[in-house]
Amino acid sequence: MRPSLPIDPHLAEIRERLAARRAVVVIAPPGAGKTTRVPPAVAEEGPVIVLQPRRLAARSLAARIAAENGFTLGEEVGWQVRAERRFTARTRILVATEGILTARLQSDPLLTGFRTVVLDEFHERSIHADLALALAREAWRARSDLRIAVMSATLDAGPVAAYLEDAPVVRIAVREHPVDVSYAGTTVEEAIAEAWRRGAGHLLAFLPGAPEIRSVGARIATMRLAGARLFPLHGRLSAEEQDAAIAPDEARKIVLATNVAETSLTVPGVATVVDTGLQRLPRFDPVLGIDRLVTERIPRDAADQRAGRAGRTGPGRAVRLWDERDERPPHREPEIARIDLAGPLLDLLAWGGSPRTFPWFEAPSEDRLARALELLRRLGAVEGEHLTPLGRTLAALPLSPRLARVLVAAGGSRLAAAACAVLSERFEPRGPLPAGSSDVIARADRLEDAPQAVRAAAREIASLHERLIGPASEDDEVRLLRALLEGFPDRLARRREPGSPRLVLAGGHGAHLDRASVVHGGTFLLAIDVEASAAKGVAEARVRMASLVEEAWLPAASETVEHRLEGGRVRASAIARVHGLVVGERAVPADPAVTERLLRDAFVARGVTPDQTEAAARLRFAGVDPDLEAAAALACAGATALPALDLLGTLPAPMRRRVEAAAPATLALPSGRSTRLRYRDDGAVVASVKLQELFGLASSPRLGPRGAPVVIELLAPNGRPVQTTSDLASFWDATYPAVRRELRGRYPRHPWPEDPWTAPPTHRVKPR
Repeated sequence: MRPSLPIDPHLAEIRERLAARRAVVVIAPPGAGKTTRVPPAVAEEGPVIVLQPRRLAARSLAARIAAENGFTLGEEVGWQVRAERRFTARTRILVATEGILTARLQSDPLLTGFRTVVLDEFHERSIHADLALALAREAWRARSDLRIAVMSATLDAGPVAAYLEDAPVVRIAVREHPVDVSYAGTTVEEAIAEAWRRGAGHLLAFLPGAPEIRSVGARIATMRLAGARLFPLHGRLSAEEQDAAIAPDEARKIVLATNVAETSLTVPGVATVVDTGLQRLPRFDPVLGIDRLVTERIPRDAADQRAGRAGRTGPGRAVRLWDERDERPPHREPEIARIDLAGPLLDLLAWGGSPRTFPWFEAPSEDRLARALELLRRLGAVEGEHLTPLGRTLAALPLSPRLARVLVAAGGSRLAAAACAVLSERFEPRGPLPAGSSDVIARADRLEDAPQAVRAAAREIASLHERLIGPASEDDEVRLLRALLEGFPDRLARRREPGSPRLVLAGGHGAHLDRASVVHGGTFLLAIDVEASAAKGVAEARVRMASLVEEAWLPAASETVEHRLEGGRVRASAIARVHGLVVGERAVPADPAVTERLLRDAFVARGVTPDQTEAAARLRFAGVDPDLEAAAALACAGATALPALDLLGTLPAPMRRRVEAAAPATLALPSGRSTRLRYRDDGAVVASVKLQELFGLASSPRLGPRGAPVVIELLAPNGRPVQTTSDLASFWDATYPAVRRELRGRYPRHPWPEDPWTAPPTHRVKPR
């Protein structure tokens, strides 16, 4: 007799909602039983396909459903993931990864083989889940008997319910066991050791990836924790290794897992969770033009789900290895916003949709759509937004567009299938590899040492090619090398110098070839596996896997003339490129029109230079706004080099006369001489004048449209300021007597009359 779960009383309501509205959103926390109980309940109305975001979870879930219901695995309930399947025509519940549904919809847009589509763990928002929901909704709209159930533990149900035409939402509350959450600033090994000694039951530790699981496991093994048995749990393990990690076990064990253990995959008997708070996700790098795996902090909903794993069967404990004050985003970021979209767009085009008009659940940005379509064009899969015959062939293969292109170009050979499996499963053999022409081929040659999942993938890929395209060709290393170029045309690179590990990638980005690479020669390479890195503090990409490219294999270069401003002058070069990589450059005469435009743009971008700051202030004082665009057009007409900025000199003559009248460059003095006027940014105009030259001047001169008074900086005979004023009358009456007493003894040869009002202005000293 199967145990009762919190969702059981709600199954009738879910069935009723599906019968009435043909769509339902189920929100239930981990442990409620939605994943194993809802599919059999709704299968009473017809076959069900249950979508899971991970292959490991799909296979495990099918086994649990079979065990709970007395079904035979592979008969009433089955599973299908890429390169592996176990089901028959009699299967009523098929558990599959999300991409499987997308592939089925291409050949059967109405999904006639199923009555209900269940999208589980939708909060993870994988790109395949988003696309599966959108395509399933199109079939749902066309078929009056098709039903959709979306399930999640932490999803915001509102947007999904609205997308499914206001589908009802069923929420299941679960009385959860308390989990004591604490924060520690220790290493993960120290936290695991301390928790192991203090606690009971199994311990589940979350780490970002397989490399960390291996290194942490090795260090824990040296600690000799009493009774501890270590089990890794990640997507690259064989089915047997994965089953060992999640199998019920009365003896205590430590499971070191990636985020595959966050949701539908359950490790029974966990009482303690140690969480690094990190995850490894693919993220598109617009500079490199590829998806790269990055380690990031998990959001709050993922942290809560991880902690909840310790409270499934009783009170538990979660140790978080980050600062409690660390602010984290509330929800996961959808994959559609962060990964390369070429594969999903190929699927969508094969289905018959247009990427720009398709009713996405959450539409990607236009620039990311354009990038993905451009890659498909370079692979020969599309023209405009329509599939080519080659594109239809690539879409039929359950591989990424790049790997499908490699497989087809290599004729589906055994070696090509192995290479595609190595790349799709990210197989890393242990020990050094012999020098050769390709890191990919070197790994493919070690296929017999690969995990069972990689070997199975190679067999499935070869079988698919034979079934969908035709018999495989003989193994041919040169043909495979050329096929890799067909699949990765935008990854062409060249060595900076012969034999150097320093590379230039397409687009000009720098990179260095990993020392473990087996490719030692050649000028041109394919940078097949690239990750961001740093060399001596300088950001640079690291090429983990490369493949040799002979120059004779390259297509004809395309040449474009490019202009650039260097040292104030415009220089033009004819740049030859192959697949975006610069392979040649020669100087050519610059185009006068382009030269003028570049100079004009640089002139404006430079702005008002320090030597022209006062000129700009003078123009503003005169009521004229400095027009850099007009100045640039006049100054750069016919120029071949960036001219000096002269705001006044570029004005039309009438406007120049207006400025001279309202904001003259000099001020005439009563002494008969003149002095330069200084115009300041604050709108003031200043004249520095020796005091004796202003005898008899009753008021400060006024200038400009507003009649602003000139600020007079009165100088002593030695040229140093003694007073600043814009009210000369007040100075003569109130301040001059004190200035006279202070300075006439120091400068006896200069006139210091008692009455400055009647004294003649002068710039001379008294005669001896």
